[in-house]
Parts: sequence; C-alpha cells; structure tokens
Amino acid sequence: MLLSTLSIRLPGCRSSSIRSTGLAAVAILGLLAGCGTARLPAPTPATVTPPVITGELPATPAPLPPSPRQVLQRERSRWVSADWNELPGWGSDRASELWPALLRSCGKPAPGWAETCARAALESPGDDLEAHAWLMRHLQPYRIESLDGQALGLLTGYFEPQLQAQRRPGGAYRIPLHAPPPELAQRRPYFTRAQIDGDAMVRTRLKPWEFGYVDDALDLLVLHIQGSGRVLMQEPDGRQRLLRLAFGGHNEQPYQSVGRWLLERGELRGGDASWPAIRDWARRNPQRLGEMLAANPRYVFFREEPLPDPKLGPRGAQGVALTPGRSIAVDRASLPYGTPVWLDATEPLSNTPLQRLVMAQDTGGAITGAVRADYFWGWGAEAEAQAGRMKQALRLWALWPRGQRPG
Repeated sequence: MLLSTLSIRLPGCRSSSIRSTGLAAVAILGLLAGCGTARLPAPTPATVTPPVITGELPATPAPLPPSPRQVLQRERSRWVSADWNELPGWGSDRASELWPALLRSCGKPAPGWAETCARAALESPGDDLEAHAWLMRHLQPYRIESLDGQALGLLTGYFEPQLQAQRRPGGAYRIPLHAPPPELAQRRPYFTRAQIDGDAMVRTRLKPWEFGYVDDALDLLVLHIQGSGRVLMQEPDGRQRLLRLAFGGHNEQPYQSVGRWLLERGELRGGDASWPAIRDWARRNPQRLGEMLAANPRYVFFREEPLPDPKLGPRGAQGVALTPGRSIAVDRASLPYGTPVWLDATEPLSNTPLQRLVMAQDTGGAITGAVRADYFWGWGAEAEAQAGRMKQALRLWALWPRGQRPG
C-alpha cells in the first residue's frame, strides 16, 4: 500500500511525519527501530567461530546460523514463531479497522490476554500505521501448521442470510418459521425435515410455534444451514421490522449436504456444488425441489431477537458480535477464541489477494483442522455470492501477546 504523508504518535515518542513512496511495512519497521520505548527486543547474538584464513578472504562473510524458532503444540496444530516480514502482505491492510472486533473479543479475553486487552482499550490507534506498530510492539506472530508440519489449508466463507417474511400467512408467504417447541428437548431425535414439511399430523402439532412465513423454501434451507439470519418482518398492521433470527435448536437429525446429494446424482455440471449452482438447479427443476430438501433431514428452530445495530453480525461461538470481513470461524483445538490472525488467501470471484487481520470468534461443525477457517462476509446478495463460491488455499499466522504462552 503506498502512503502519502503520515503522522504517528507512539507512547513515549515524539509525533513524527513520514512521506513514503514505499510499503507501509517499511515505515512501521523504521518507526519501531527509531523509538526508544517502542523498540522490539533485540535478538541474542549468535556465537560464530571465525573461519581459519589460509588464502584470500572470502568474497562474502559466512552467514550466521538462523535464530532458533519456538514451536508450541496444541491439540490439533503446531505454532512456529515467525518474523513479521514473513507475513505475506503485512503492512498493506487497514489495520485500524480490526480494533472494534479486537475490543469485542477483549470483553471475553482468552487466558493470557488481560494485560494486552487493557492496553488495547487505552491505546486505541489513530490510523493504520499506528495500529500496525502497536501490534508489532505487543504481539508475536506464529505460523500455524498441522501436527505433521503442513502449513497450507482451506478457507471457506459464510454469511448471514437476509429474508423477507410476514407475520401471517398469505399469498406466496406460506412456508413457516418455527420457534423451538417445548418437547424438543425431551424427544431426541425429533421429526425429520420431510416429516415437518409434509406430514399433516406433524404440521398441526407444530402450528402453535409458527411465528412467521417466507416465500422461498430454498432461502429457508440456507437460513437453516447458516444457523441464524436477519429478517424484514411485515407485521399485521403493515409496519416492517428488521429482526435477527438466532439459533434456537435443531431436531438432532444428521446434517446432509444437498450439494453432495446433487453431485452424487450427476445433477450438477462440472462438480460445482456452490450455492449459485444449487439455486440454478432448483430454478430449472422446481418439481424436484421437495425431494432435494428432504435429502437433508436436519431442521433448525429459531428465536427472535432485536437488531439494535444493523452493522453488526450475529453472535459467534465466542459470544461476541461478528464483524463482516474481520471475523472468522476456526477449530478451537487449533486457535483459541479471541486470537488475532493474519490471513493469506485470495478472494473467490476476483482471485485478488485476501491478506488481512481477522479475529477468531466463531466455529462450525465443518471447521476442523489446523489451517482451516470460515470467513464471515456479512449479509445480503453480495455476501452470499462470495461465501457460496469460496474455497481457497489458506495460510494463517496467530498473533499472541509477547511473553505469554497460548493456552
């Protein structure tokens, strides 16, 4: 990222202005090197035995041995200490945009984060350069690997569906949204999706728990798969309210991918099981939509919640609101919730680099393994298009407080 004139104030340093035509990372490293209180710890000099000179001096001095790397092992991953210049694209991100998500995670800090979180709240950076410098001063990067040393993994995407609904059935709006019935906790497994959708006796039994109606069964399936969403609800008096549908439980039936069901039957061309491809198949085969939906017996129930800030996503597994473009779901056995992460991948539609700071704030049933993440795109049609096609190669670096061992 090219910079114009930048001003920065680091704790204990004079305010400085930089006119740079190079990378932001160069400016960050220069500031850290030039400020007494912001200096990174110097590496311990290695002891090297001088070579015995028997003739001409060598053209270049013998290289010093590399500094030993710290290797930490978690249940499903290895953390290998790294230098900041090893992070691809470091310095190019809008690092100050991470701060709201970071502070939300600090409301439920991971072990070892209390002091760093207190600093983050008191020393909020004024711009991206200050944010990068703060992170480099207080955190240590670790490359994430599998237990057998594999550093390349998979990045997928998810989003928050946004639907329109009516409080009462009418016209095309006849597909019900269900709150969890009281008997859900006692009867396990509960009725399958096919029974809830097509059995008259089961539908009558669940009638008291219908609280809204949508017009598209495939949209409802997407909502069930994502586990939460937002809905623009039309009330009987004509008013519209934007609400969040939070996960309220499911029927304890196994989840089955409808994309895989279509692939196994040769219904999708070229092996493309993305959501745009599934929607296209459904448009071309409306008479088989019920058959496809029944292939996934899992059914999800929802609870209505207010939506005080439409700019924030649903609560993730950490218990804090997700931030579009700054939150990821991870395997907790690899990365603790509340960990800042440097992500190196590409965007699905443009194939442009996706190198940015994100927070590990969520998880998912399919998100397992060391180098594995699900990127939260937000909500709406564009978020669905990006998330539905995302299946990218991935590398990850965890950023952890200096002097603290990851729990």
